[in-house]
Amino acid sequence: MNKPFDQYRAIANNSVSNEAKVRRFSVPVMAMSMLLALVGCSNGQNETNVAATQDEVATGEVLRIATEGAYAPFNYTNADGTLGGFDVEIANALCADMKVTCDISAQDWDGIIPGLKAGKYDAIVAAMSVTPEREQQVSFTEPYFSNTLVFLAKKDSDFDPSNSSDINSNSIAAQRSTISSQWLETAYPKADMKLYDTLSNAFLDLSSERVDAMVSDKLPALEWLGTTSGSDYALKGEEVDINDNFAIAVRPGDALQAKINQSLANIKANGIYDDINQKYFAVPASSATADTSTDAKIPETPTK
Repeated sequence: MNKPFDQYRAIANNSVSNEAKVRRFSVPVMAMSMLLALVGCSNGQNETNVAATQDEVATGEVLRIATEGAYAPFNYTNADGTLGGFDVEIANALCADMKVTCDISAQDWDGIIPGLKAGKYDAIVAAMSVTPEREQQVSFTEPYFSNTLVFLAKKDSDFDPSNSSDINSNSIAAQRSTISSQWLETAYPKADMKLYDTLSNAFLDLSSERVDAMVSDKLPALEWLGTTSGSDYALKGEEVDINDNFAIAVRPGDALQAKINQSLANIKANGIYDDINQKYFAVPASSATADTSTDAKIPETPTK
């Protein structure tokens, strides 16, 4: 969970089939296979879903990917239930390069790493920041995006995040279990933090004036500022660069990590990555301009 951009338009994700390929056999071989199946079917049915999926990926057939589906412009759910966004298109591009079939599904953010560890899917492509805590649970690929944080508040608000007292004296919204909320908790432990299960709920309370300001990844903030709900709001202060990188998560020790890294390098080299990046990350200058009237920078993260 960075950089100058134009307004994108959501493109519905093309649904993909995850059906296994049907193998053809000669009649004698098929007959023998059926006899063997009758003898040993009971043991075969006890194989775990994790093992089955690993076999499918190994043969280049199906790659199950989880995203959040609620973090535009990186990932979102369209009105017809399909998934779209930067993450989804990057995932599809990687699958095409790896010559596997993408099976992309939405997963609640709080359960997305536990679901990977439990074998519900094989990789997470969901604007996930690389952190030391997460690296203890999953293995990350090379980064595919760099991120900065921003503050938002009403355009006519005096809120100035360059002053610690403003952050500590106002209620600040953030999405729970994200780099934004973790940074705020660490940098400003005395702040009145309001944490939400989804980014959309945080934006909802901001627009309803139930909180005074919000801290968010830059691009979802710019996306929201371009909506009707965000039209009375603006970025406040300067971006917060915390050396935050997004990467794809897989289970520790999974050979899939190296395969994804190779395909990621391929789509960057052949221009596919740049095409996807350009589609999503160009926003109107009016949305991208922060309120920097004070000419003051965000303060350094205080030490405890």
